[in-house]
Amino acid sequence: MSWNEKFMARPAIITHPIVKTTGSYLMRECSKKEAESMTTPGSGRVEGSPGRRTTDRQMHTELSRARKEVQRLSKNRVALLDIMLDMILLIRSDYIIEYMNPAASTIFGDLQGMACREALKCGEQSCRDCPVQLSLTGAKAKGLFERRIGKVDVEYNFISFHGYRDEQLVMLVMRDITQRKKQEAELAKIHNDIDSLLQQKIQELRESERVRLELNREVNILKQTLDIHSSPQDEMVGQSRQFRELREMINHVADSDATILITGESGTGKELVADTIHRRSQRHDNPFLKFNCAAVSETLLESDLFGYEKGSFTGANARRMGKFEIADKGTIFLDEIGDISPRMQAALLRVLQNGEIMRVGGNQSVHVNVRVITSTNVDLSTAVEENNFRRDLYYRLNVINIHLPPLRQRKEDIVPLITHFIKKYRAAFQKEIDYIPNRILDRLLNHDWPGNIRELENVIKRAVLLAKSNVITEKELCLENTIACAGHNQPSGLLEKRLLEQPLKESVAELEGKIIASALDKFGGNPQVISRVLGMSKTTFYEKMKRHGLSAGKK
Repeated sequence: MSWNEKFMARPAIITHPIVKTTGSYLMRECSKKEAESMTTPGSGRVEGSPGRRTTDRQMHTELSRARKEVQRLSKNRVALLDIMLDMILLIRSDYIIEYMNPAASTIFGDLQGMACREALKCGEQSCRDCPVQLSLTGAKAKGLFERRIGKVDVEYNFISFHGYRDEQLVMLVMRDITQRKKQEAELAKIHNDIDSLLQQKIQELRESERVRLELNREVNILKQTLDIHSSPQDEMVGQSRQFRELREMINHVADSDATILITGESGTGKELVADTIHRRSQRHDNPFLKFNCAAVSETLLESDLFGYEKGSFTGANARRMGKFEIADKGTIFLDEIGDISPRMQAALLRVLQNGEIMRVGGNQSVHVNVRVITSTNVDLSTAVEENNFRRDLYYRLNVINIHLPPLRQRKEDIVPLITHFIKKYRAAFQKEIDYIPNRILDRLLNHDWPGNIRELENVIKRAVLLAKSNVITEKELCLENTIACAGHNQPSGLLEKRLLEQPLKESVAELEGKIIASALDKFGGNPQVISRVLGMSKTTFYEKMKRHGLSAGKK
């Protein structure tokens, strides 16, 4: 075959896109008509002069060289695309996949010649934002895109270019990010789990802190309760609503220095409340002095409270401090404050206003720092209206008012009090009392208790002392009037015999002494209650006490 025949046997057109794509070489299209113009029809020889034959030979050489270069570049292109890990697709303007590299074939299979929407299973709706569609409209890629093709998540970009025939092509470069997506999802799950765990731990910490604060509060309450109950002087016992309110009030006012007026019937525990307030206050390490204003005369009251100078009266051989000076930095409890005279009311008002006292017979004031707690079983507001008590002193004393209801109004406290007093006196008297029959308990619950807690304590004290077994019986229980209980300590025949063996005056005096002694024991030496129960004035009661050699502390 001649050179011309060999030349004509080759494709008339070099059809490889790499020539146009790479930009390294440009090859003109060579048509059959141009090839025929260089040959003589039917002769198989090239027309023209020897110079023309030389030119054709040179052209053939150049074409051969270009063809080899195109083949070389094509092989290089294929080799380059084949070794790329990214997936490469060449898509024509009619959406047919013209080429795909091995990386793409591995993931999607052989898709060459298929429409991209079918091959990639994108669906009709996805063509709206398809990169091929976008690139064909002249859009340029802005960053990377992500989508899911089948079961594969890909990250892709695209570029639009023209082949050597000026046809429009799109190169789609994709990277498999399925594993990365999975890792991102796992990482997001881990983050969510961590966030959930952190929120849970934060909530647990907050709950722990709340529980800690609550436990601290309960511990403080228990400590306060333990401090109260561990003191041998603290006998505040009860479970009624009134008792709980009393406890709360004491806890609330104890730390202040405000004056407190405790009101209530005799025997309701006013002194015990005052003692509890002092021990709960910041002054608990300092003195707590108790003084019954109704137990002494006005002259003795002034010297006892404020002290006196040497020589101020007969028998005053040396200076003596009064109760206010002794109680400095502590608390003084003035019982029966409603019985003091107008003169003493003025002196006490001076102490409360200025924090100063004046000793009897002295001319120089003494500063004192004392918290004052007072109590009374009379209605001071009525006494103020009747001009029997100073209004300004009443307001000074009544900054905080604590009213103690009588025992008959809080009978829920009777059983706890009975239990408390039995434990107290069975230890003191070395008894084994551990049981009270229901009929005895019913009598105690139904009793009116005019003497309140003090009367209940004396009844239980007597019953425990006289009990001959571990059970309190009706024989040891004495809830009758004072006279009956006074004569219950000895057989009635013996008492009658003794009274008949002496003159009537002496018998009456002896019986009167026994009655007063029994009243002192039953009502705790309270002259206000005893004089009212026995139907005599306090002055007469004091005279009879003196006559029989009795005192509030001697029962």
